[in-house]
Amino acid sequence: MISRFEGKTILITGGAGFIGSHLARTLISEGAEVIIVDDLSTGLLENIQSLPDPSKVRFHHSKVSQLKEFHSLVEASDYLIHLAAAVGVELVVKSPIRTIHTNLHETEIVLEAAEKVNCPILLASTSEVYGKSQASEFSEEDDLIIGPPQLGRWSYACSKLMDEFLCMAYAKEKKLPIRIVRFFNTVGPGQTGQHGMVLPRFIKSAMTGEAIRVFGDGSQTRCFCHVHDSVEALCRLMDIPKSQNEVVNIGSTEEITILDLAQLVKSELKSASKIEFIQYEEAYSSGFQDMQRRKPKIDKLKEITGFTPKHNIISIIKDTAKFLSDHPHHN
Repeated sequence: MISRFEGKTILITGGAGFIGSHLARTLISEGAEVIIVDDLSTGLLENIQSLPDPSKVRFHHSKVSQLKEFHSLVEASDYLIHLAAAVGVELVVKSPIRTIHTNLHETEIVLEAAEKVNCPILLASTSEVYGKSQASEFSEEDDLIIGPPQLGRWSYACSKLMDEFLCMAYAKEKKLPIRIVRFFNTVGPGQTGQHGMVLPRFIKSAMTGEAIRVFGDGSQTRCFCHVHDSVEALCRLMDIPKSQNEVVNIGSTEEITILDLAQLVKSELKSASKIEFIQYEEAYSSGFQDMQRRKPKIDKLKEITGFTPKHNIISIIKDTAKFLSDHPHHN
């Protein structure tokens, strides 16, 4: 049986990051050669060093905008996956200028390079673009409601949404083959809590006996998708013609409150950690706004790829905890 990506060269921006490195591992295992461009601002060199078959990996330690040979790398690629972005609520709140500039400027360069050689591109977007919507489930066809510019928290959502608009404009005007995915809380082995990611943060606290810090009252709900499921969905969307020029949610539909998540982590790890409630204003800034629910509709993903996530929240906690236990210095 021929692997899906046998003989392909695939360029991944942000390939040293959490999702990017898992994707690179899968692509290499399926016969692809991988070019990674990453400035290591949030990605980790160890993620690249742990990839199988170094002869199939070319790594460029750089921002896209500072890499002189970026256009020639795109020309040498069969596919471009743009994952590089400012990530994590903490980083976004603290550095809104960096967030907006990174997400907009780098994407402009990526699309311009792809268009010159008509290289198919997949853009990673986020559930954050759904903004302040009160819908019980978020569909790709929904109207989007973003908070006011006085609240820097919404700069990430708005910049990623502009990336989507720009991508769609290239598809329409330049006939560039594009795909857009909106990730909903991808988690699992290898994710750090460094930039405010909730699950590894909870697990680390539970493992060390520190208080598990829950923001707000913990009644807000989220759906967590194992990174292996997210990567499989991504690979299927890359490989299927009818996903071209579509926006597709990638996530699980298993909904859990953040307080229940904290209690589940405590229970699964048999931890004596206390649960501590922290007001948003204390954690971030005055007037910080969070979304009460963030549940994806994944009918479109199922229809196009036939895929649905396989891992439940318990298996995700166990896999993540095992990784953190095996890699105690992972930040």
